[in-house]
Amino acid sequence: MFTDTHCHILSTSYYNPEDIINNLDSNKIKRIIINGYNLKTNKEVIELSTKYPNVYGALGIHPDNIEENLEENLKLIRENANNPKIIAIGEIGLDYFHNKENKEEQLNLLNTLFNLAEELNLPVIIHNRDATDDLLRLLKSHRLKGIIHCFSGSIETAREYLKLGFKLGIGGVLTFKNSNLKNTLKEVPLSSILLETDSPYLTPAPLRGLPNEPMYLKFVAEELANIYNISLKELSTCLENNLFDIFDIT
Repeated sequence: MFTDTHCHILSTSYYNPEDIINNLDSNKIKRIIINGYNLKTNKEVIELSTKYPNVYGALGIHPDNIEENLEENLKLIRENANNPKIIAIGEIGLDYFHNKENKEEQLNLLNTLFNLAEELNLPVIIHNRDATDDLLRLLKSHRLKGIIHCFSGSIETAREYLKLGFKLGIGGVLTFKNSNLKNTLKEVPLSSILLETDSPYLTPAPLRGLPNEPMYLKFVAEELANIYNISLKELSTCLENNLFDIFDIT
């Protein structure tokens, strides 16, 4: 049984999110962490995580949604920080690929969210695209723990994140033929890894082109088990321990 630490099983992406949730156990998924990214999805994350025992939530503001209901969203995150099913602030981060004109605004918001995470004693789940240097500089000015979502960088970058106490979120990119992530992970201790799908995105091979789901986490798990030369059962145990290092979760 595995945990999907980053997915978007929400009505914005699926016609039947609750059907997917109801089938998690039969697909050998112990629990999922649904990440919100704007006010609408954060509200749905709260609803689903409250309703289902195997669903946990992270509330966030994606850099693509920086202009949307900012103050109301920040208020919602703060007001739900004591909910035992809300276990992180995420998805948050920096994206200079899609948004090159508002870098300062992104940095200011992320700093605000990092301060909030420190105040609330919550881990963070971080999106980073083409912004590694700025992200590392900001992380070094805070005392946080969490996950670098969808990590696919170099071993040098990985080591910088690990020094700061972060885990690396590994998903479907690991199965892509043109990915160098396999070689990078050979230099990364398994104790620093967590699994994720980013559903509905980044569907692993051999199912690329289909919407991703937590059930497809098995393809990533199989690749990881091969890299670390352990059984899937051993991998599950190790990843469960890694999960408890970051999250207050059952």
